[in-house]
Amino acid sequence: MTAIEFQFDFISPYAYLAWTQIHALADRHGVGVKPTPVLFAAFLNAHGHKGPAEIPPKRVYIFKDVMRTAAALGVPLQPPPTHPFNPLLGLRVASLDMEEEVRRELVDRLYAETWGGGVGLTDPVDVERIAALCGVPNAVERAHTAESKQRVRSQTERALKGGTFGVPTMVIRGEIFWGYDSFAHLDRFLVGDDPLGPDDLEKWAHIVPSATR
Repeated sequence: MTAIEFQFDFISPYAYLAWTQIHALADRHGVGVKPTPVLFAAFLNAHGHKGPAEIPPKRVYIFKDVMRTAAALGVPLQPPPTHPFNPLLGLRVASLDMEEEVRRELVDRLYAETWGGGVGLTDPVDVERIAALCGVPNAVERAHTAESKQRVRSQTERALKGGTFGVPTMVIRGEIFWGYDSFAHLDRFLVGDDPLGPDDLEKWAHIVPSATR
């Protein structure tokens, strides 16, 4: 089955909101969802960006925006115990070998612990408990193997090479859609009603800058 690759990091509230909605969108179009944990910080480093939470006015605006969006969607949203935080353990656990149905449940639960009023993902004891509830044993120990660490690194590097620069990013048929607010564009793309064509891209490709900073 054709699938939307859903590239995400638990650190992003927008990725959380998108995760709660992506499956319904995919079902409407008869496609699957392939969750791919990636490290958002690596994208920031690669492109020389600061994270939204590192810019004080933007941090305030984003938390207002995600609360408003969550309310509109009817999705529970609470600030995590700490933010920014190190999401690597959660990303590595979510990348372990398991059935895809189990992975979906695990990502659901890890997101709930982060943005749904839970205890967060910074304590390995909590991550181990969540994984065990989903039938993923010895998750923390397995996540610390060289293979597991490399898997997240490789997924992140592949996403970077494919043009990803933020999360959530949805990729299907070679096309990238970034952010929850791109869902309407993704919807139109999947029904063959994308207003953007090759000729339009060609026009933009030849624009040259007349000012730099």
